[in-house]
Amino acid sequence: MEYDVIVVGSGISGGLVSILLANYGFSVCLLNKSENIYESNTYYAQGGIVYSGENDSPELLAKDIDIAGGGICNPEAVKVVSENAYRLVKEILIEKLGVEFSKNPEGLFDLTEEGAHSTRRILHVDDTTGKSIEEKIIEKIKSIKNINVLNNFTAIDIITIDHHTKHRLRMYKPITALGIYALNNKTKKVEKIEAKIVILATGGMGQIYLHTTNTTVATGDGYAMSARAGCRLVNMEYTQFHPTTLYHPGANNFLISEAVRGEGAIILNIKGEEFMHKYHPLKELAPRDIVTRSILNEMLENGEKFVYLDATRIGKDKVKQRFPNIYKKCLEYGIDISVEPIPIVPAFHFSCGGILTDSFGKTNIERLFAIGEVACTGLHGANRLASTSLLEGVVFAKRIADFLKENFDFYKTIEKYEVADWIDTGIIETIDPALTNQDWNLLKNIMWNYVGAIRSKKRLRRAIIDLNNLKEDIENFYRDAKLSRNIIELRNAVQTGLIVAQQALANRESIGAHYRID
Repeated sequence: MEYDVIVVGSGISGGLVSILLANYGFSVCLLNKSENIYESNTYYAQGGIVYSGENDSPELLAKDIDIAGGGICNPEAVKVVSENAYRLVKEILIEKLGVEFSKNPEGLFDLTEEGAHSTRRILHVDDTTGKSIEEKIIEKIKSIKNINVLNNFTAIDIITIDHHTKHRLRMYKPITALGIYALNNKTKKVEKIEAKIVILATGGMGQIYLHTTNTTVATGDGYAMSARAGCRLVNMEYTQFHPTTLYHPGANNFLISEAVRGEGAIILNIKGEEFMHKYHPLKELAPRDIVTRSILNEMLENGEKFVYLDATRIGKDKVKQRFPNIYKKCLEYGIDISVEPIPIVPAFHFSCGGILTDSFGKTNIERLFAIGEVACTGLHGANRLASTSLLEGVVFAKRIADFLKENFDFYKTIEKYEVADWIDTGIIETIDPALTNQDWNLLKNIMWNYVGAIRSKKRLRRAIIDLNNLKEDIENFYRDAKLSRNIIELRNAVQTGLIVAQQALANRESIGAHYRID
């Protein structure tokens, strides 16, 4: 299989860049790990996407992004996103894809407010914004002939000149991406997919943590694959925890959108007392890292496993109308959020770091691009401003597509290398699930207890020792076992967790989502 471009990941970033490139005439292979093409963090995004509010401006948005990011956001990325936000959301999502964002009785967009924003500037589709956007993206992809979607394929590694070709002088060549080795999850056969350009849009790494809002496909694949290939990863210690997820044994950390607080919900301790005023003047609308640590501190002081989010103050009818999905989901667990508070606990939500890219998505590996959560443009700095993740996908999909269109004369000419076929060394046919389940549980507990929202040198050192041991065991197991999606994910997850822990230990300064008690 050979293409102009292979895109790994079908969320907003991967989906949009595939559509835009295909419209420019590129042959595109869209690789999706799940059997369900909709399965991505995008699909479950509730809150919304930054647009433009009353008396708003690119300068005001840029200021809000930088403040939330702890003052270490990349100025170029902030400028690119803030100056293009309104135009590209309107042009791509509203006009081209036809996403029907919620409107008020006057027929205008129902803009909402979220934490650390200076004004109401968030577009939403009730509380299922990501789902509505993703459905429109996939609908469009299915109508485009030069996008070949490969569902149920797990990317294993990036094919590079130095690692995977038979060129005798390959060690003297720049590290260059030539495609992807991917496991067909159904046939268990590894396919060699070659391309002139590789774009990683693999999303996040929430599944390395015990508590996460992320979908099950978010296992850190892109971070680990790119690290093995020789990419530079930065800001990996800035792991953002969402302060409000439903605390219930059957709910799997269901996200309670930040927009609920934006509409007036109040956080209460187990005694029913407000406490956010003790930690920040913006109270419930403080940046996420502050709200998260405030909740964890309150839980520690009171010896409790959760706190409450009181959405009854929004109004019984309004809370049902504005948050129908959250209302329905909580009701499934016997909680009527219109008349009683919601038990909540923080959970891992978003990685602010990732593969370092420039403002056109280029990495330090030639012909390899990255976009979305797996990439680090520097936009988010130390802590992402709410509702900028979907926006980042839109803006950088357009920039990457335009860049490749303008420079395709360069990218279409590439020296032909003989890429080695995949060599299967696996001899173990049957995998004992008790072993892999234990490895996953160990990883998740190490990351939650030692590399969570509150860190110290002792905890991080312990994490690195334990993760190194676990990584060695899993790597040996990976070499000996017949490949499966679970084993590939486990290998990537532990390597990603180790990178996070190492960068967290190296950074002795508490900024944003990286908080050191020492």
